[in-house]
Parts: sequence; C-alpha cells; structure tokens
Amino acid sequence: MRSVVCHIGIGSNLGDALENCKSAVEKISRTDFVSLIASSSFYKTDPVGDERQNYFINAVVEIMTTLSAEELLKALQKIEAGMGRKRTIKGGPRVIDLDILFYGQDIIKRNDLSVPHPEMHKRRFVLEPLNEIASYFIHPVYGVSVRGLKERLDDNKSVWLIERPVTQGRH
Repeated sequence: MRSVVCHIGIGSNLGDALENCKSAVEKISRTDFVSLIASSSFYKTDPVGDERQNYFINAVVEIMTTLSAEELLKALQKIEAGMGRKRTIKGGPRVIDLDILFYGQDIIKRNDLSVPHPEMHKRRFVLEPLNEIASYFIHPVYGVSVRGLKERLDDNKSVWLIERPVTQGRH
C-alpha cells in the first residue's frame, strides 16, 4: 500500500469561519487512513472572484495517507457535505472548502480532479499558509519550490495571520 504526503487547502467565509476551518482540520485528522503531519496558522484573506463577499479564513494541512487521490477527494467532499457545504456559485461564499493542492508528486487531470490544484500558484491565500509548513515542497508541474512560487507571486490580495495552530508544523 502506497503512503503519500498530501497538502489540503482549507477555506471558509460563512458563519464562524475560523471555527469551521478548525473543525475541518479536526475532521481531516480523524479520517481513516489519514495522519496529520502539520497544520499551518489560520489566515484572514481577501476574497478572490466576487469581492463583495466576506473575508475568508484559510489554512493548509499536510497529511500522510494511503487513500488514492479519488478516495481522498471523496473523503474531503463527505466532510464538506457534513459541514453543510452547498455548491452554488463558483468562487462564491462557502461554509467550508477543502482542496487537494498536492497529492505527492502526482499529476492528475480529470474532469472531477486536477492535481496539483490548477490555480494555487496564483493565490496568496494558498501559498502563504502552504509556505509556512512546506516551503521546500517542489511543484511537480513547475519544478519550483512553494517558497519560490510565493516569491514570484503577482497577487496583491491581503493575507493576515490571525492564529497559530496548537501544534506548530515544520518550517
């Protein structure tokens, strides 16, 4: 059975967004065949797309799993559904959003799953928390570290650290 290090992006801007994100981290850590390695701090971030919505809270977790990418996606969608996620407007408000950013060094392109996440290299709200726990990680498409992607970023959106995790991840 193959064990894979994965990175999951977490975001919320409905209800108590910080508590939603903390709850998602907890639910991910309790998922069968998943071990939590590290959790980033929580960040308040500007919305992308429809900017007339609430600020988001974002974080990233690093996990080890024996689940396939498809099984991991289903597990994350089950967590989202259990937390009340309704898929309405793309880029719109959401109670929780869980995205597979990296599934090891795998490159997956399917209708329902694209890994690495196709927009992550353009988004400060992803790269800031990801850099905190996985700055060394090399993007399998671009061959550049997360830190390198963050340094090259052309995104003027604001990201504010609001709370560090109880257990600090690797740097």
